[in-house]
Amino acid sequence: MAFFTSEYECKLDAKGRLVLPAKIKASLPETSGTELVLRRGFEPCLVLYPMVEYKKIYAKVAGLSEFNEEYRNFQRNFFRGNTEVELDNMGRFLIPKLMMKYAQLDKEAIVVGMGNRVEIWSPDLYEEYLIKDQSAFSKMAEKILSEE
Repeated sequence: MAFFTSEYECKLDAKGRLVLPAKIKASLPETSGTELVLRRGFEPCLVLYPMVEYKKIYAKVAGLSEFNEEYRNFQRNFFRGNTEVELDNMGRFLIPKLMMKYAQLDKEAIVVGMGNRVEIWSPDLYEEYLIKDQSAFSKMAEKILSEE
């Protein structure tokens, strides 16, 4: 299982390639190697999965009944924003132009380890989605973690 944490400031080159931070790259499961799946996030960011983690989600989404309209709509929107990417020998991968536009990425990105996946954010948008009030964050943690 992958285990990604922390946040990293990264740069994109002129071609739209991002160098995966060394700690993120070191945490990639050996079974996935350099094969990754990049998809549009539910927020305006990109989500990067090692292939082994993506296959778990793929199985759930692909297993939904095609005869249910809501499921079909979800599948359509989920799968349309996915693409396989591969790390080159320098640890870079190319972010497709449509995905860069979706996440409003330009020259800089914030890469955030999210356990089994990695989020890639525009620095400006990332700040908008962070919880600023630590007391509210504490209450959220109490509520969510006590539900288990």
